[in-house]
Amino acid sequence: MARLATLAALFAALLLVAHAAAFRTTITTVNIDEDAENQQGRRGESCREQVQRQQNLNHCQRFMRQQSQSGRYEDGNQMQQEGFQQCCQQLRQMDERCRCEGLRQAVMQQLGQLRGEEMQEIVESARDLPNQCRLSPQRCEIRFSLF
Repeated sequence: MARLATLAALFAALLLVAHAAAFRTTITTVNIDEDAENQQGRRGESCREQVQRQQNLNHCQRFMRQQSQSGRYEDGNQMQQEGFQQCCQQLRQMDERCRCEGLRQAVMQQLGQLRGEEMQEIVESARDLPNQCRLSPQRCEIRFSLF
């Protein structure tokens, strides 16, 4: 009889461990898809579609190139001012959650056209553009490394 009770207790413990392992597996297999290109915005567009609608942020690309070639942004420079305003307008036309993704894509499109130092300046400019335009998020996380 003691043997049967021990066997039953062992079986119950084994079931408890199996149940706990199954619960733990369920928790660890839950994934949240944060891929910005697959998320739908209030307009029903993905971030990729919004970037394309804003012509790949061409005004932002031009502004970032000008800034990297001439140094910091200057209010007095009419050409930079126009480029900056057009860039901000393009960013305003996008959902907040897509702005950084759009700027990342704009930076990536310029990779082959610039030297390493210029590229680093463009990345730094892109990181701060939302803040300069007084938009959210204030700073974009864009990584760039020289090989």
